[in-house]
Amino acid sequence: MSEICSKLHALLYEGKRINFSMGYESIPLNGIYVMFEKGEYGHNGDRVVRIGTHTGENQLKSRLYQHFENENKNRSIFRKNIGRCFLQQDNNPYLSVWELDTTTRKKKEQHSHLIDKDLEIKIEKKISKYIQENLTFCLFNMPTKNFRLYYEARLIGTVSNCCECGASETWLGRQSTKDKIKKSGLWQEMELYSTPLTYEELSAISLMIIKK
Repeated sequence: MSEICSKLHALLYEGKRINFSMGYESIPLNGIYVMFEKGEYGHNGDRVVRIGTHTGENQLKSRLYQHFENENKNRSIFRKNIGRCFLQQDNNPYLSVWELDTTTRKKKEQHSHLIDKDLEIKIEKKISKYIQENLTFCLFNMPTKNFRLYYEARLIGTVSNCCECGASETWLGRQSTKDKIKKSGLWQEMELYSTPLTYEELSAISLMIIKK
């Protein structure tokens, strides 16, 4: 598994690396994003820490905005996971409230007596700062939803099954309350250890990566 993951990383290193300050103008309407994190290494370069896509048509820019800028954990499980780590790191009892499902109006009203709005604003700003300063990404241009979902799973399977893609001792994700995140070294739980890419599939997506 390390060999094909190594080849995947080599392909990703050829991709155009995008950071928050560059904006969204060069981002295609549809595709898969692959994220890297400062201080995390593998395969003689930056290791992959998250892979994701979107389900709605023409929503790639919107999805990345939800992760990097929209200060609302209910719109981004990625943000919620990072917030979990900060609270766990600080041994903050508010973690139990952060874990609550408040994605719907009904759920928000149900838990409203527990929610500290000022504290949540501070946490969200801390999350934004962390993501914007530490995360970069490259992209695969994939217009078709079925292709995006298929290759997202294959990419996650390739990285999560690789023995050379482990997290550093200081990786923030080691503070996660989610065992799957701590074990995998990836900021996600879905599709971990799924079927990896074949060499033929890797060759196919090499035509879809947005290069430098």
